[in-house]
Amino acid sequence: MPETANPPAPARHWVRIIVRSFLLLVILLATAGFLYENISEARDRRFHPMPGQLVDVGGYQMHIDCTGRGSPTVILDSGLGGGYADWYKVQPKIAQFARVCSYDRAGIGYSESSPHSRTSKVIAEELHTLLHNAGVLPPYILACHSMGGFDVRLYASLYRSEVAGMVLVDSSHPEQKKRFPPELNDLDKTWLRDQEFLEFTMSLGIPRLLGFCGSNAEVRAAYCNFHSAREEVAELKAFPESAAQAATTSTLGDMPLAVLTHDPGRPEPDMPEDVVQPTEQAWQQMQDELAQLSTKSTHVIAKNSGHYIQLDRPDLVIEAVRGVVDQARQIQSAPEVKP
Repeated sequence: MPETANPPAPARHWVRIIVRSFLLLVILLATAGFLYENISEARDRRFHPMPGQLVDVGGYQMHIDCTGRGSPTVILDSGLGGGYADWYKVQPKIAQFARVCSYDRAGIGYSESSPHSRTSKVIAEELHTLLHNAGVLPPYILACHSMGGFDVRLYASLYRSEVAGMVLVDSSHPEQKKRFPPELNDLDKTWLRDQEFLEFTMSLGIPRLLGFCGSNAEVRAAYCNFHSAREEVAELKAFPESAAQAATTSTLGDMPLAVLTHDPGRPEPDMPEDVVQPTEQAWQQMQDELAQLSTKSTHVIAKNSGHYIQLDRPDLVIEAVRGVVDQARQIQSAPEVKP
């Protein structure tokens, strides 16, 4: 008899059983992961409730937390994917001499997702609406970290009369992608893939199970969730457009400005050794250029600090904010010169 091309009926039967069993196992694991993630999120937020309030900004709500008293009000804007908790070491100290507000951008932390694009222009417009609807009146001192530098520059460009000063904490520069070594493009692609993995697996609890959500329970309660992971990917993909928008903004004139830059001896971890020096040289040069945005600026190198100066050297951030607040108050109290 000639051989048949199809396996015998019993073999086909066992193949179907194995495939169905595997699919059932995958479904059970996914369901278990989904339940684990949702129960864990609810537990974290029960034991670490949201500070501040939620404010409607036009069909969705954003989270803002204001403490302290005194004008001008300091507004804290975080870097890519970050939120209010990035400032936990500095906000209580700033609140001792000024009113200070930290917030979560739309889609991050306790803020609901926005239907709009995640460019810095949109983020600045949403922040403006948030502050207005929350009753936080200008003038403002805009203090930002990393990519938040694009946001506050767009804010100052759109609403110049509301801004009395600025603090740039290791802020991004609109030309950094062009001026960094080309090898960093591969690292950026790897980072994007990593973030997309977190976005894809977050709802199944895998990042939490693997310990990627960290040990800080308050941070985990706010940011270890699917919508925050999705927002970080969206901001990362919009980074080139946000940089282009920031590049169109003008200088700050004589606005009080403080620029803080990380220690060049503390480069980003996992950066290849052969690109560390050219990257740091380019970064320091671009930070010098940011300090030239205003004729009333200071520029401080944060010794022994990496990129997150507000965590490594919160004392320097507090001091810089205090200095800009004091300058803004002096300008406010100065007698008006009549023509």
